[in-house]
Amino acid sequence: MQYIGFMGTQNSFKTIQRQSLREQVYHQLKTAIIRLDLEPGQKVKDQELAEKFQVSRTPVREALRRLEDEGLVVTSPGSFTRVAEIHEEEVKQATLVVATLHALAAREACYYLREQDLLELRQINHRLEFSLRENDLISAVECDDQFHNVFLEQSRNDEIIRALEPVEPKIRRLEFAKFNSVEGIYSVSDHELIIEASNHQNLNKVSDLVKQNWMSLFELLTQK
Repeated sequence: MQYIGFMGTQNSFKTIQRQSLREQVYHQLKTAIIRLDLEPGQKVKDQELAEKFQVSRTPVREALRRLEDEGLVVTSPGSFTRVAEIHEEEVKQATLVVATLHALAAREACYYLREQDLLELRQINHRLEFSLRENDLISAVECDDQFHNVFLEQSRNDEIIRALEPVEPKIRRLEFAKFNSVEGIYSVSDHELIIEASNHQNLNKVSDLVKQNWMSLFELLTQK
């Protein structure tokens, strides 16, 4: 398994602006972990991260504690802090939760989807298709997030969004870890079926298709 080197990228680590330090540090560290700029098992030091972000150690420590609660960081008091390893069984459990929540969101969203939302879904899916042709994983992940975010937003249920936040990154990490060995990570045709079912407000079909879309992603990522 090939990982992206922590010191070899400038994408995830940027100088932090003074506004909302805690949130900015948290989100940038989370992105670095998801994209494997911080590798599974790698030890991290709050002082080094604070220097990299050009902030005090306090927001870094707060971010690491939050990431530990989400299972992305492991700490041993007085000893070390390291990025959590990727375990496929844990990802499988997370995928079932994510698939179920996204299916619920899509079902609820069908009541509120407008023509402009359907148009946005089609446009995102076209961008996803282009990203896959270009072999651009980061862009493909972003497109997939944008696609499902349309349903999340139109579900009008903030509890679903809050429940997804700590579990979905576990799936994304496996995507980046398996990138070199996986072809066709996302299915544009699956998304087209979801859009069509949404257009006809077929609630049960939309829900089933969205859940199947997420579960098939896990099956693809764990193929031997």
